[in-house]
Amino acid sequence: MGPIIYKVARIDGDYAHLTNTETGEDVLVAMALLPDETDEGIVLRWENFEYSVIG
Repeated sequence: MGPIIYKVARIDGDYAHLTNTETGEDVLVAMALLPDETDEGIVLRWENFEYSVIG
């Protein structure tokens, strides 16, 4: 399985709602697991159980 690209749709307190850009599926992720610069509209890459900002 390759990397998964998500867009941060909304931040709700300690959690972020991420949308898979390929399937449209939404996931809820704790902000503690995301990079510090995460904000609404940011694009994240998930690979090897780690998130990184790509846009």
